[in-house]
Amino acid sequence: MKVSEFNYELPEELIAQTPLEKRDESRLMILDRKSQTIEHKKFKNIIEYLKPGDVLVRNNTKVIPARLYGQKETGAKVEFLLLNNIEGDIWESIVRPGNKLHVGTRVNFGEGKLQAEILEIMPGGTRKVKFHYNGIFNEILDEIGLMPLPPYIHETLKEKGRYQTVYAKYNGSAAAPTAGLHFTPELLKQLEEKGVQIANVTLHVGIGTFRPVKEDTVENHEMHSEHYYIKQEDAEKINLAKKEGRRVIAVRNNILQSARNSCR
Repeated sequence: MKVSEFNYELPEELIAQTPLEKRDESRLMILDRKSQTIEHKKFKNIIEYLKPGDVLVRNNTKVIPARLYGQKETGAKVEFLLLNNIEGDIWESIVRPGNKLHVGTRVNFGEGKLQAEILEIMPGGTRKVKFHYNGIFNEILDEIGLMPLPPYIHETLKEKGRYQTVYAKYNGSAAAPTAGLHFTPELLKQLEEKGVQIANVTLHVGIGTFRPVKEDTVENHEMHSEHYYIKQEDAEKINLAKKEGRRVIAVRNNILQSARNSCR
């Protein structure tokens, strides 16, 4: 299948640059495949389309402020995007400019609060990087790191929390699971009161979000792996719903989709 078959025109003025004050006031498009009709609603109207007994599966990963701007020992400015914690203080990272960051290169961030050493050039051009610091890594990252916003967002994010879901729990994502950004605590409470069950998975969004498709065909594009976890009680909740013929609704990729397969 040709990648070009997915091309479409999206006027830049239609791409929201700042979040609404109220998350659930965002727009919601309802596509009815049976009647082939489209309705335009507010996200808070989603409660009208979920039924008692449905299981809503959400991703409770938490985005880390993974974008770092620093300087080489020569003074040259560089950018790192942390993708995956390999082990300890060693991370896989996208680096820019790549042709200036060779094995052995050292970089300072936050006026020396964090230092990085390039250990290895990995397949695809990412780098294996070891970080050196005094203190707690996540606290330093919170202080000097920036949220890795998508490339089509040009405005500076004033509140880091707006690029997190309200149920974000486990650190690890290089980008937000954006489909869940529009839920509010109040809306989730209303869904539970209606009889909709909540199940959680933890899937850390990785490099695939940032890497463009460079191949001419979809089949030749290399998909990168991502780490995910699911607790036994959540798997059982999902499997029971499928066994009993109840709907399992997955919050994924900016859509709500009915899941067909059981959880193993």
